[in-house]
Amino acid sequence: MESIRSMASQLAVSPPLQHTATQRRKIVLYNPKSVFFTMPLSLVTVASQLDPSRFDVVIIDARLEKDPVSRVLAELKDALCLGVTVLTGAPIRDAATLSAAAKEHRPDLPIVWGGWHPSMFGVECLEHPAVDVTVQGQGEATFSEIVERLIAGASLEGCAGCTFRQPDNKPRLNPPREMQGFQSFRPHNYDLIDVERYFKLKGRRQLDYISSQGCHFRCAFCADPFVYNRRWEGIDPARMGEEIESLWKRFQFDDLNFQDETFFTYSNRVEAIADEFISRKLPITWAATMRADQCFRMTEDVFAKCKQSGLRRVLVGVESGSQEMMDRIKKDIKLEHVFFAAERCKKFDVAVHFPFIVGFPGETDESVAASLDVAKRLGEMSPKFDTPIFYFRAYPGTEITQEAVNAGFSLPCDLEEWSDFDFVDSTGPWVSAEKYRLVERFKFYQRLSQRGSRWWQRPFRRIARWRINRCMFAWPVEKAVSNWISPPVELG
Repeated sequence: MESIRSMASQLAVSPPLQHTATQRRKIVLYNPKSVFFTMPLSLVTVASQLDPSRFDVVIIDARLEKDPVSRVLAELKDALCLGVTVLTGAPIRDAATLSAAAKEHRPDLPIVWGGWHPSMFGVECLEHPAVDVTVQGQGEATFSEIVERLIAGASLEGCAGCTFRQPDNKPRLNPPREMQGFQSFRPHNYDLIDVERYFKLKGRRQLDYISSQGCHFRCAFCADPFVYNRRWEGIDPARMGEEIESLWKRFQFDDLNFQDETFFTYSNRVEAIADEFISRKLPITWAATMRADQCFRMTEDVFAKCKQSGLRRVLVGVESGSQEMMDRIKKDIKLEHVFFAAERCKKFDVAVHFPFIVGFPGETDESVAASLDVAKRLGEMSPKFDTPIFYFRAYPGTEITQEAVNAGFSLPCDLEEWSDFDFVDSTGPWVSAEKYRLVERFKFYQRLSQRGSRWWQRPFRRIARWRINRCMFAWPVEKAVSNWISPPVELG
């Protein structure tokens, strides 16, 4: 505890650190363990804002290291601070373990957490004794200011967008920082990560890229409206074209994966980006997120230009097959928009992920059945259409979660409980065992009817289609055989 108080004092009133004008200060950034291999662009974008002539930034990705803790500790000797990006769920446990080890190794080291979970729980994350500062929302400018204040030995009092521990060990929540135009930030510096290593882990030469931040929409199940206050900022298409062409010349990737929340926000911007790809003759394909209503408003000529420029897949969140439920969760689209988008993507041979969510608080059996029916209809339209189904999990900052809490639902109360939070494979208390069995069996037969290409699956594909069409899922013998021949992979 004494070391924490000492660190809090340094953050609040310590004198300037001694260093030469030409000395580059080391900053270590850490990406916790997870089960996917997208590039750690949140850390890349934050690190890219730091002047490379003044800072030596080391990004350590736990997914790429045999012993990530030892690797981090080996880099901390001369480090100015350690930054950790933290998603809700299992990454919290790894972030907490790593932070504790770092603090034990160097009690004087400021440890800063950013990312989705600290954005929602900036004060609560400081309950972990190793965490000194948390960043809320857009972190590029905030982290840069934190670093400059640490170098100067200045207090973090008034540093917008962050929360820090004071000398009396109490948290101090600073005012929020206004969202800054994404165009004003420096380009992503991919030299900070081993791009070829990610290509290998992905199994393809796919480059991840962020062209915008935020979202204008108000979905009641999503935390984006809380974190970004319904703001959206994007990079100018001409700059994007220049950057992406330069990146292609360096890395020779064949696919570009946009990590934007809502890439197709403005049709004229999307058209300009497509024009950039076409005029530069970039031999790539690309994938991005698209709302169904955005596709509905986009002209066919613009969509055709996107296809010409390499568009291969879009992700279109359906969420529910019930218009009543769509309206309740404030999705602000119509089912006809979804099928319009499906028909257009089928016409232009564009693959689509159509994710659904079931198990909202108070959702009726009829609403769940409607979602399964729409998923079935979409799946039948094209072999390139996927219809994954997830269960609603009460995430803080969302309107539906607040309604559930007001009705008596209890959220996890500490980091340990939040580390067990699972977005994918778990349900809330609003899903009965019977409903869970129905959805899981539907998901299995839907996948089998669309993707069952292995030799032992082929005889079952026709049976799977018959079951799906009649919603007959009793005695799932095929599922038992499938699990016996090819056991499900346990993701840990």
